[in-house]
Amino acid sequence: MIKQPIAYLCSEYPAVSHTFIYREIESLRKAGMTVHTASIRKPSNLQFMTAAEQDEATQTLMVLATPPPLIAKAHLHSLFKNPAGYFRMAFEASKLLFKGPKSPVKAIAYFVEAGILLEWMHRNGITHIHEHFGNPTAIVAMLMKTYGGVSYSTSIHGPDIFYVVDSALLAEKIQKASFVRCISHYCRSQIMRISDSENWNRQHIVRCGVDPDLYVVRPDPCNQVPSIICVGRLVPAKGQHILLEACSLLKKEGILFHLTMIGDGPDRPSLEKFVAMNNLKEMVTFTGVLGQDKVRQHYDKADLFVLASFAEGVPVVLMEAMAKEIPVISTRITGIPELIEHGQDGLLARPGDAEDLASQILTMLNHPELRQQFGKAGRNKVRANYNQHVNNLQMVDLLNKAAAQS
Repeated sequence: MIKQPIAYLCSEYPAVSHTFIYREIESLRKAGMTVHTASIRKPSNLQFMTAAEQDEATQTLMVLATPPPLIAKAHLHSLFKNPAGYFRMAFEASKLLFKGPKSPVKAIAYFVEAGILLEWMHRNGITHIHEHFGNPTAIVAMLMKTYGGVSYSTSIHGPDIFYVVDSALLAEKIQKASFVRCISHYCRSQIMRISDSENWNRQHIVRCGVDPDLYVVRPDPCNQVPSIICVGRLVPAKGQHILLEACSLLKKEGILFHLTMIGDGPDRPSLEKFVAMNNLKEMVTFTGVLGQDKVRQHYDKADLFVLASFAEGVPVVLMEAMAKEIPVISTRITGIPELIEHGQDGLLARPGDAEDLASQILTMLNHPELRQQFGKAGRNKVRANYNQHVNNLQMVDLLNKAAAQS
């Protein structure tokens, strides 16, 4: 195995809503890789994270926290190390005035960030950097490649990035990357749609995953009132309003349940307003942001996991629930049907259809033997296809090859 260090770059790392990235990096390290981490901005909600994640934050370069004297030092280092490369990078950044973000502020910011990261990479002997999500941090990675001596790869999740292909410069990011990691067949199909067929062999499906030894089978919750949980940021894409509408329909039919919504976000006030107006206060609890250790405690008490999303990649929270043998219900969108086969290891509802979602929930609540069947099948699916340690061996191979060629 090549021992050359690599870097992981995220817009925010570690992050409560993206703990799978932390687990991915830890898995790569256990496989023998040296992985340094960089985050454009400081993480929010660090107080809710585990001690290990908080320690990881102290070891991570926080780019925007770099003091001005050190920014100047980093750019002088990059200038004197490779003057031609530095001016190439500056010229490439100037093009962002006319394409992509089309913003002088962002063009300057990405150039400054690239200079900081270059000095950090040189200091740590890093020549390859891997970026998650293909968002603006990938523009920074492209600038560094223009400088020379640095290569990059990216993980694409979707679907948000597929809505802003031109302004995000997604086709250019894909074309210049050493490889593109796609988390699903759906994701790869969208990448193939905007890229030349000769580059398709550099687009690899490497699924996200969970550790089935950490997310072990939960004990029988033994709830008198069935417990439903939903984990995710409270944002429009997650479809939580549809979930509450479904709950209101179930309540009108006299169905007993209790829903716990784990997470926070801009939709919380309107969700709480809906709960109050529809007399659901005794049946719905909002926990706010919770760390992974606390989330696992809620998994252990759950009878059913529901995610009514409108737009997702392949949600890791579904994998977590399935690994713990919690029966799951989600929607027929993007890559979710690759994880959940309707009627085999879970149920899928039509997106945006509260009546259909309520019907799927009712089916689960009325048939405990079906919940048990789907729970066992779900864990088997995760162990077979979404084991992070197995899947990350693909990343080890891809990253080592990219580092060797950089």
